[in-house]
Amino acid sequence: MHRLTVALLVAIDAAIAAAVGLAVFLAPLTLLWVFVLGADPGDLWPTAGTLWQFAHLVPLTVTLPDAYLAATGIDAKAASFVLSLAPLALTAFTAIFAARSGVRASRAEAWLTGVVVGGGVFAVLAWLVGATSANDLATVVPWQAVLLPALVFALPSLGAAIITEWREAGAGPVAALRDRIESSAGGWGALPGLVARGAAVAIVGLIGLGAAVVAIGLVLRADQVVTLFEAGNVDALGAILLTLAQLAYLPTLVIWGLAFAAGPGFAVGPGTAVSPAGTQVGVVPGVPLLGAIPESTSTWLLLLALVPVALGAFAGWIARSRTARAAGGEAVAPRVVIAAGIALTAAAAAALLSLLASGSIGPGNLAQVGPDAGAVALAVGVEVAIGAGILLLSPRSHSGDDLVPLTADPVPQVEADGETGAGERRIEDYFLIADDDDRVPAPDPQDSTDAAADPDATVDLSAELGFPPEDDPDRTLDLGPRGDPPRPPVD
Repeated sequence: MHRLTVALLVAIDAAIAAAVGLAVFLAPLTLLWVFVLGADPGDLWPTAGTLWQFAHLVPLTVTLPDAYLAATGIDAKAASFVLSLAPLALTAFTAIFAARSGVRASRAEAWLTGVVVGGGVFAVLAWLVGATSANDLATVVPWQAVLLPALVFALPSLGAAIITEWREAGAGPVAALRDRIESSAGGWGALPGLVARGAAVAIVGLIGLGAAVVAIGLVLRADQVVTLFEAGNVDALGAILLTLAQLAYLPTLVIWGLAFAAGPGFAVGPGTAVSPAGTQVGVVPGVPLLGAIPESTSTWLLLLALVPVALGAFAGWIARSRTARAAGGEAVAPRVVIAAGIALTAAAAAALLSLLASGSIGPGNLAQVGPDAGAVALAVGVEVAIGAGILLLSPRSHSGDDLVPLTADPVPQVEADGETGAGERRIEDYFLIADDDDRVPAPDPQDSTDAAADPDATVDLSAELGFPPEDDPDRTLDLGPRGDPPRPPVD
């Protein structure tokens, strides 16, 4: 596909992603303005644009007006605060949309053009949104308002494009690097793929673990969640808007659940902690979803840390089951590298997710909420490394599953009717491969002349295979007809 066409399609993708995000905020705000607040419709766009920036990781500095402080009696110290804990649902939508765009650009053989154009167009749109939605209530740093949304689109697009190039491309710099690595001596080129596969399994499992922790917490603390909903004293429309806002933060809570299961837990204010080892919190904001936070915990919950260990073991098992002898299957060093690679990748992903799910959501005690990225990364890395190491570094059982299929590469040349032909394998090219790589050759094909006259003759490999057993010296091993395999008719 022509690069200009790819650039145009990617630009459309970026515009659609930005427009959908803005519509997500404009639609409920319009209902709120029309049916509840009755405020000036001119405030719709500045509010929607500011929330769109916030959802794309742009911190907001909120300054409450003096009239509002006087009417509500709020302390002047809380008049200005920072909002940096973004609702990750919309962030995830933009990232997924960008990744799809990167995959399509790669398959159109213009991945670099797609990534650059997509990120550039999204940056321009972010600048337009920031320039037209500025307001005194919530301000942003101009360069952050452009750079951060552009990175939210460009980085997933770049990652997806490179992965697609690595897996599917037949030419280009990424494909050349892949071919060079995969052809490296000693079979080490297979290791990047094994590490990526195992790490992906571990990361997806960790996210699923976090979702399970949140779901169980909501079920066990459902009465508290309902109580907080009722305490809000909102009408039907307000309840719908509150529910939508909480759904936008649901991915954030999933990451909190991951941090809780891994061990370090998370904070809901300075000096607070929610972890399996214990819970120490002050006054929790009256957000219904936060009702799922337990008031106390049991030390039995520390057993949740075994789940990341199990996920690491599962990832190690998948990697080991795909480790061929060409990739150093029985060598220790490649397996150590695979286990370390899986653990480090999972730890890096946990650190990134923890960074996205932590920040400030208000003044005072709400200025520091979420998990500590370093602690979560360390815990996840150690737990996954233990599980992966157990499966990858344990001795391989000597069973029939470890046998390598009979092969004969390259296909030898044979003589037929005085001419040389291809496509036939001679008996001497077949081997039985034992677990310790000892090769037992088939009998000398020169003896096949007698077999031609007697097609029912059998091959006796008793001596080579350790037969007969000592307790039955008269027993023989029958491996079937002896001689060359049947040849197809020659035209």
